[in-house]
Amino acid sequence: MTTDALIIAAGYGTRIAGISASKPLTPVAGVPLIERGIAQAAAAGISRVVVVTGHRAEELEAFLAALAPRIAIEIVAERLADWSMPNGRSVIAGAARISGDYLLMMADHLFERSILERLRGEGAPDRGVTLAVDRRLDNPLVDPDDATWVRLGEGGRISAIGKSLTQYDAVDCGAFLATPELARAIEAAIADGAAGSLSDGMQRLADAGRAATMEIAGAWWLDVDDPHFHAIAEAQAPAYFR
Repeated sequence: MTTDALIIAAGYGTRIAGISASKPLTPVAGVPLIERGIAQAAAAGISRVVVVTGHRAEELEAFLAALAPRIAIEIVAERLADWSMPNGRSVIAGAARISGDYLLMMADHLFERSILERLRGEGAPDRGVTLAVDRRLDNPLVDPDDATWVRLGEGGRISAIGKSLTQYDAVDCGAFLATPELARAIEAAIADGAAGSLSDGMQRLADAGRAATMEIAGAWWLDVDDPHFHAIAEAQAPAYFR
C-alpha cells in the first residue's frame, strides 16, 4: 500500500476568510486544519506528505517545517507560482514529487481515520483512481450548493462527476487513492482545452472506465468551507481526532 499523500493547500479560501487569513491554518478546536489532515494521514499509515502551497505560502511552509519533526512525518512543500489556477494544477505539481500511488486529500476536508485506512488498500490494476464517496444524499454535513456530485455506473465506477450534475448517486468526499494516471489525465484535458480542474481529469478517467469508487459506509467526513461548517467542525471533529 502507498505510504505517500498529497494535500492540496494552495487556494485562497474566500468563504472562510473572515475566520482566518490562511485556510489551511484555520484552527479547528485549537488545531490547524492542515495539521489535523496530516495527523490523520499519519495515523492511517502515511509516512510522507507533499503539500502544495500557494496563498500565504511562506507562512504555511514555516508551519509545516515545524510540524514535521513534532509529529514525526516527512513533509515536502511544493509551491505553485500561480495559485489562482484550477486545482488540477496543484495535483500535477504535487504528483511530480511522488514516484507512485498516493492518497490525495483536500486541505479543507476532515476525515475519520477509517476512510483513509480503507482507501490506502483500494489499489488495483483495473483503475487509475479510486474516489471515496458518500451515498447519503441527505447527509446534513454536506453543503448541496458546493458539493461535487458523482453519477455511478456499472460496478460502482464513475460515469460522471462535477458540481453541476442534476442526476447523481453520491457525493465526492474529497479523498482519493490516485495513481500517476490522474495527473496525466489532467494534463491531457488541459491539452484539449479544459481549464485544468481535478474534475476534468477525473471525468477523463471515468470516460476510459478507469475511475472507481469506495463507499465510506457511514464514516464521518466534513468539508470545512465556510463559517457554518467550521462551527460544526469545532463541535464534532474532536471526537474523531483522539
